[in-house]
Amino acid sequence: MTFIDVTIPIRDGMPVYDRNPPVRLRRARAIADGDVVNISEIDMGTHTGTHVDAPVHFIEGAPGMESVPLDALCGPAVVVDGTSISGDSIGESDLDAIDIPAGAERVLLKTRNSELWSQKEFTRDFLRLDGSGARFVVARGIRTIGIDYLSIGDHEAHRELLGAGVVPVEGLDLRKIEPGSYTFVCLPLDLVGSDGAPARAILID
Repeated sequence: MTFIDVTIPIRDGMPVYDRNPPVRLRRARAIADGDVVNISEIDMGTHTGTHVDAPVHFIEGAPGMESVPLDALCGPAVVVDGTSISGDSIGESDLDAIDIPAGAERVLLKTRNSELWSQKEFTRDFLRLDGSGARFVVARGIRTIGIDYLSIGDHEAHRELLGAGVVPVEGLDLRKIEPGSYTFVCLPLDLVGSDGAPARAILID
């Protein structure tokens, strides 16, 4: 088996979504300063890097991260080639055209977004689902939908997905991943009541 890390490393000053808290990673205690250990502290938002959204992210009063089922995030998955999708959104017709296998429960969209990880600053010029694309995902029985930048979709798409119990995984690094079938393992932090949580995500080939 080959284990492939598709997580965006968390680092000080990394790109984050517009108006999200910046990442600050620094030493709180340091051997170089006379302490017996090195201990770091980190400040960041819950939607930093590779992360999972909880229903309360867009639905007031909905459950937090503790409600997200881990079995939706672990198991057979398909990476689908969406690099041919143009425009600024991914709709029903776009998803229908890229031949998502019937019965796929975990779908990871590799799009032109993957190239954006080489940029040092956040950009809004990325592909995301619109409402029709989200409804397609729900209608197909997809439990988990992932994408290769910091947001799975617009406001309507988020509400459609989260309201239907679909788990969005955002911020995947699929630059070196060939489309095809894998085993997906994604474990978000269990942040009780939170609207999202950073995660470590891997593909097993």
